[in-house]
Amino acid sequence: MNFDVLVPISLFVCIAYSIKAVVDARVRKQLVSGNGSPELVRGLLEGDEANRRLSSLRWGITLVALGIGFGVITALGLDDIRPSTLAILLVALGLGNLAFYGISRKPR
Repeated sequence: MNFDVLVPISLFVCIAYSIKAVVDARVRKQLVSGNGSPELVRGLLEGDEANRRLSSLRWGITLVALGIGFGVITALGLDDIRPSTLAILLVALGLGNLAFYGISRKPR
């Protein structure tokens, strides 16, 4: 693995995520401390909570589907990287995202 490329990329991602987290927290603080209506603040916080829940659901379903894809690759005895092994992983990821879409669109 080439760590000369991985380290700067991961550093950039960490810095960008940190900036996003600080900006989001500052905006929430200003909305709460300002003269924002309680309904607006409540709606914003409920929307954030729903987005976090859906994000966890999406990652969970996608990672389970990816694990199933790796299990299929192991069961078939495909040890090296070929187009068929990549196709199995891509199909697993696609099915995981489609499952998330189906679950998230169900009426509650």
